[in-house]
Amino acid sequence: MSKRLNLREFQQRVIDRLQDKDLAASRISTLGVQIAGNNWLVDMTDIGEVLPLPALTSVPLTKSWFRGVVNVRGNLYSVADMAAYFGGQRASGAVENRILLVADRHGFNAALLVDRVLGLRDARAWRQLEVGGQIEYHDDENNAEWRKLDVPALLSQADFLQVGI
Repeated sequence: MSKRLNLREFQQRVIDRLQDKDLAASRISTLGVQIAGNNWLVDMTDIGEVLPLPALTSVPLTKSWFRGVVNVRGNLYSVADMAAYFGGQRASGAVENRILLVADRHGFNAALLVDRVLGLRDARAWRQLEVGGQIEYHDDENNAEWRKLDVPALLSQADFLQVGI
């Protein structure tokens, strides 16, 4: 004889699982990336998707950090090389390079090219400093320095929005 399913117990198990997932998401809400040899944290709510570096279409008469446009499922995204934007060398185009699509809530079809994705990071227990208006973190366990990439502030910078030379 088959075991009878108690609907209330089933619903409670589903609710418990969803709450566990919500707690896990609230614990780890930043993505670690590497830009020009430096570690950066990006808020997951600012990222719509992470993709391998696709073929780019270059755009003439643009700044050196503007790598071009990319078609992602029928939508065009402008691709900014973050290493070059911050004054370093351009991203190599290596296999580990990734683009971070800016979340739709910001209203920009922009993609940020990073050297590599390092995975999810929980910086709540790390020491936090503010240096020149920039938030920096120190992970004592791994002896690593991290900076916070403020995507909304980046999208409001006139220099970032003006890609033409």
